[in-house]
Amino acid sequence: MTKKKILLIFGTRPEAIKMAPLIHALNTEKDLFEVKVCVTSQHRQMLDQVLSIFEIKPDIDLNIMQKDQNLSTLTSIILDKLHKVFKQHKPDVVLIHGDTTTTLATSIAAFYESIPIGHVEAGLRTYNLNAPFPEEFNRQIASKTTKWHFAPTKLSEENLLAEGVKKKNITITGNTIIDALHWVLNRIDKNKDYKQKLQNFLNDVLSFNWMDEKFVLVTAHRRENFGFGFTQICSAIKELAVKYKKIHFIYPVHLNPNVRKPVYENLSGFNNIHLINPLEYRPFVYLLKYSFIVLTDSGGIQEEAPSLGKPVLVLRDVTERPEAVKAGTVKLVGINQKRIVESVSSLIEDKKYYKTMSSAHNPYGDGHACERIVDVLRTI
Repeated sequence: MTKKKILLIFGTRPEAIKMAPLIHALNTEKDLFEVKVCVTSQHRQMLDQVLSIFEIKPDIDLNIMQKDQNLSTLTSIILDKLHKVFKQHKPDVVLIHGDTTTTLATSIAAFYESIPIGHVEAGLRTYNLNAPFPEEFNRQIASKTTKWHFAPTKLSEENLLAEGVKKKNITITGNTIIDALHWVLNRIDKNKDYKQKLQNFLNDVLSFNWMDEKFVLVTAHRRENFGFGFTQICSAIKELAVKYKKIHFIYPVHLNPNVRKPVYENLSGFNNIHLINPLEYRPFVYLLKYSFIVLTDSGGIQEEAPSLGKPVLVLRDVTERPEAVKAGTVKLVGINQKRIVESVSSLIEDKKYYKTMSSAHNPYGDGHACERIVDVLRTI
């Protein structure tokens, strides 16, 4: 039997995290699949960290990262380079993930070459092309070119059905980030030496007893929050730090100057605010495991944190993950200073409310999403 040539293409840290367990799952089926990994390296340094953690060595590295790169340049470079990749490697299937510029460009490039696409994390929608920007546009376009839609939830499937996708082409899988989270935490727990090394590293980075004292883990970096949004977010964190002096706030600050400048200008000098450099995935999820509350504008953390029983307050007005809002594991607080402060205060002061959010059922799956995707690919 001829093996199916499967090419997985991604370029950012979040994509790598979510595709990594799928790469490992596909590689257990070497009699069925010839698996190759292509990275665009849209995020160079952060991508390389994740590849190392998950022990993945790409077969193709487009290495497109350039200084001051805009979306138009990024898209055109990926399109051009992937044309050459497809001509050389002739994949039977291209697997893409989510909603990045790499995803958009790959979906177009594969469509131009008539290569069928499998879209992991398909069907997420806000139906507002500017929120999040440009991700909502990217994923809608990717869906137009996709043959196999791997939807993480029932709602994702419903979105696709409403857009005219045939039910036979949709599989509800859960989200692969839950697979990745369990993969990493299990490896940490099984390796006592590495666990101690990880704890020592975090002890050096943080100036308080983070394993025993309560802390809010903050991640905020989205471009739609640049400017006024970050002013509001920082003002809220500052107000909370003054109000709750025994609660710590840990903020791994993104390297983008549009993030670092307002954060360091507004939040430096507080004993209970800890501004640190971005963390690799393993120390980050280990901190997530010990956190009290999560304050974020990220997408993936809305899925990861509820798996660990952590309430999530989302610094966005809309989310493409409304399942978590409906389930009660996530609350949208936007970028309004007053609303952020009130929402965090409620979780700190109201134990019943905290327990309700932290114990709500996570709608994003059971950690077996990759197995379901592989089951579909076996049949093609």
